[in-house]
Amino acid sequence: MAKSEDNLNKRKVGILGGTFDPAHIGHLAISKEAIKKFNLHYVIWAITKKNPFKNESGNDLKKRVTKCKKIIKKNKSIKVKYYEDLIKSNKTIDLIKYLSKNKKMKLFFLMGADNLINFHKWYKWKQISQKCNIIVFDRYGYKKKSLNSKTFKKLNKKQITFVDFNKVNISSSQLRKI
Repeated sequence: MAKSEDNLNKRKVGILGGTFDPAHIGHLAISKEAIKKFNLHYVIWAITKKNPFKNESGNDLKKRVTKCKKIIKKNKSIKVKYYEDLIKSNKTIDLIKYLSKNKKMKLFFLMGADNLINFHKWYKWKQISQKCNIIVFDRYGYKKKSLNSKTFKKLNKKQITFVDFNKVNISSSQLRKI
């Protein structure tokens, strides 16, 4: 079977990783947009105990998982998962490698434009871009910086897609301050 035919038979799956502390309508909006715009079968919200670039999460993992499930309601196109105990790692590349074992999946890694700015500091970031397509959603105030980022300049347009998006001007950091 030709490689392009093989790709046609794969389930297109998006991965949105993070602490989701707290989950909010912005996460839901980019998930729905990714499903629609890129014909994804579903999006996995891969929750991490702790972001290596941030302080400890304010809410425990169980509360964050519960909040995620409450936000997605009965949306069957979004799945809330916690993989770290299973894969023995909180590194994105390890999650991607684990999910890549399923040869019936084609992976798309979703992120906000704010994360693209420092993506080159992520553990094995180049391998992430080789194993899945990266879809970056614009976030209010981050477009210029993210498009000028080291990562955006280094990766080719087949590896990364920047999505101009009707931005939801909200972030977990802002919500934690409330």
